[in-house]
Amino acid sequence: MLVDLRIQNYALIEKLEMKPSALLNIITGETGAGKSIMLGAIGLLLGNRADSRMLFDTAKKCVIEGHFDISSYQLHDIFEAEDVDYDQQCILRRELSPNGKSRAFVNDTPVTLETLRHIGANLMDIHSQHDTLLLGDAVFQLNLLDLYAHLVPTRTQYSNAFRQYRKLETDLQALEGQVAQANKELDYHSFLLNELEEASLDNERQDELEQEVKELEHAEEIKYKLTHALQSLSDGEYCATGALKDAAVLLGQIAPYSEPVKDLRHRLDSCLIELRDITDEIEQVERRTEGDPARIDELQSRLNVLYSLQRKHQVRDVVDLLAVRADLRDKVSSVFNLDKQISRLRRDVEATLATVQKQALRLSEARRKTFPKFEKELAALLTDLGMPHARIVVGHEAGAPAVSGIDVVSILFTANKGAEPQTLSKAASGGEFSRLMLCIKYMLADKTALPTIVFDEIDTGISGEIALKVGRMMQQMAKKHQLIAISHLPQMAAAGDAHYFVYKEDRADRTVSRIRQLSQDERIHEIAQMISGANPTLHATQSARELLALRGVEMAG
Repeated sequence: MLVDLRIQNYALIEKLEMKPSALLNIITGETGAGKSIMLGAIGLLLGNRADSRMLFDTAKKCVIEGHFDISSYQLHDIFEAEDVDYDQQCILRRELSPNGKSRAFVNDTPVTLETLRHIGANLMDIHSQHDTLLLGDAVFQLNLLDLYAHLVPTRTQYSNAFRQYRKLETDLQALEGQVAQANKELDYHSFLLNELEEASLDNERQDELEQEVKELEHAEEIKYKLTHALQSLSDGEYCATGALKDAAVLLGQIAPYSEPVKDLRHRLDSCLIELRDITDEIEQVERRTEGDPARIDELQSRLNVLYSLQRKHQVRDVVDLLAVRADLRDKVSSVFNLDKQISRLRRDVEATLATVQKQALRLSEARRKTFPKFEKELAALLTDLGMPHARIVVGHEAGAPAVSGIDVVSILFTANKGAEPQTLSKAASGGEFSRLMLCIKYMLADKTALPTIVFDEIDTGISGEIALKVGRMMQQMAKKHQLIAISHLPQMAAAGDAHYFVYKEDRADRTVSRIRQLSQDERIHEIAQMISGANPTLHATQSARELLALRGVEMAG
């Protein structure tokens, strides 16, 4: 429950602190005094969108902080799921800077707004006029019925199965589209692949082919020049080998007289050996070199195939062609693999749909079983609140599977004897809407573990004895939940365990909004003013005392 609420620098609020009772807290005050502003600040604390224009002082940041005692509620899993440290004393804080930046904290840990919303939704529920309007919405009604019937876990299980089914169905549609596109390209890819397969590219060395062609095309020139090289080295009258031999003989004759000459002779011998090796290899190359026009044509034809494929696929060499071939193999084979995947995915879709339909029927049956009890209990509460002829009927139709099930429901209502129940938007007035919503909240109170519930003028359109009954109903709810209710009715004001008064204070420079908890005497005066105006009569004051006495408050004097 909310232990302490602090609002600083928000709208008309310069600084405000409220320590609500654990039971029923009533907030009253004149229209425009700041009650709705308080709700706006609480909304920010629960993750609503912020607006820097709401700052009281545009040079300072706005801080809204709520301290909650959650020791009696099993909320460990909520905090663990959001990766936030759990503490029995939980602190939510929201900060809004003048530059528009917003920050959120849970137990002094910075969190995202989504995390703040998720945690805040498990700590406090704000019922506003918007919620009353939502009562006419079919999805909202179905959610209420599921809460009433304790079917939220069953519905969650079904919804998860339905989402899995829709995901598989989406995957199947995407895969079928992929296959359709792949089939359009299959013939072309198969043609390209066959062309590359027929080219037998494995172990192909394009550089070696090009080199061999080059040698064959210049074979005559190569042979001619190799022959002349041999003559220059060993076969001619003045060949290099003969000259070196002569030099070696001369050096050998004087080597005994000079160590340097001896070394030079050895080096010259080495040169002669190397020169003989070179001559032998040139001779071998010369013998092998022969022109072969047929071989040239064969090699050139092979190279033309490679060049043509490289131009077609816009690559530079055989290595790149092999990569293209591997890619085409994958594309062609993937078409056949996709067919297998589609068959498998279709079986998964059918199996998941069968599960969804089975769970949907089970959920629908469980819902329909609770309709009579819901209708009877709600009608009884409405009778107690001054609508003795109220009838509630839950209309039901079976539809196609959706995330919430196969049920399309509509809560039908009439407050008049003999009249046929109609949809809420047609049959219920503003006051009846408010009473309907209060009764539903009352019915759901025993079925939820929400620490704090805030009601914003839930008593709209009622008065007199009905207002007293509404007050008693809220007192009953407050035994299990902390309630904070904004009201304009004296009967409601007297029902509270604690009474807070919101008022405006005019300063020299501006107006500020303040709140204070009223003492017993102040409560009498405030309730008397709510009955008869700014200057309450003795009768109004006595009526205020009687209203408080009905609640069991001991009055002095």
